Amino acid sequence: MGKLTAIGESVHASIPRTGEVMKVLAAAGPDAYEAPGEALDYIKSLITGQAENGAAYIAVNVDAFGESDPAAAVEMMRHYAKLVRKWGSGVPLCIDSSNDDVLEAGLEEWYNTDQPVGPPLVNSIKVYTADRMMPLRQHRQFAFVGLLMSESKAAGPGASYSIDELYALARELFDKAVSRHGFKPSEIYFDTTVFPLAIDMPMEPGVPGYTYRTFETIRRIMTDPAMQGVHCSLGISNSARDLPARKIGICRAYVQKAMEYGLDAGIVNVFHHLDEKPADTELVELVDAFAKMDGSAGKANDAMMAMARFCASCR
Repeated sequence: MGKLTAIGESVHASIPRTGEVMKVLAAAGPDAYEAPGEALDYIKSLITGQAENGAAYIAVNVDAFGESDPAAAVEMMRHYAKLVRKWGSGVPLCIDSSNDDVLEAGLEEWYNTDQPVGPPLVNSIKVYTADRMMPLRQHRQFAFVGLLMSESKAAGPGASYSIDELYALARELFDKAVSRHGFKPSEIYFDTTVFPLAIDMPMEPGVPGYTYRTFETIRRIMTDPAMQGVHCSLGISNSARDLPARKIGICRAYVQKAMEYGLDAGIVNVFHHLDEKPADTELVELVDAFAKMDGSAGKANDAMMAMARFCASCR
């Protein structure tokens, strides 16, 4: 198994402990991001620890604070960009948000220094936000995650995106980025979206599973000569959501199997070093069953039986 480009996920407001600490800092006012204190020390430990454990980027997501007050998330991203720049030992920031204002603020603040900094990663750009976000490349260098979704209703099986639709979105993003805005293929990371294994069971006969489509789209992108040099990245922790146990093992197996299809990057808990040792064979077989769920009754049954065996073993 090759080396995964690890994007550290730990500074994320949706993680309960981290979110509580972020809330404390936000309530204490702007000075709290500079004054010594227990909450700031905790954030510092997340940043320095991820840098020490091989993170290629350190992601920050504060979207939970923007649900009721979008401006608050914009200001918070500025603060956290400074903290990653201060304590990240040169590891670039990954600005992670569904709000383009937050993405822009993080990008602007990352470069608001006289010190040299590495190009950050912007997560994410979609086909319907590309015309706003991609022109920023004229002024500031950055890589980006292309999230494969559109504003149009999915026309694939089960009213979700088909492999052909996902691949077409990737090509559209690639062509805009490279031809119009000067991005290099190596600065593009495609996210084909992770669906939790626990609920990856199509409700209609003949509909392929989400994991099948996620992996096969990665294969399609990474074997396309026209897009040679791009990357594929996934939010790996989502694969184990709602499972009863062995979540780190599942994530390791998911990474191992996805890398067989061409995955070369992931938003992960870098402290788990998911790509540094082989995954448990039984867990790899579980992920493989979902990766092969092509819509046929036999493959769907194989995946259901594999999940039943896994859950029984965790009781």
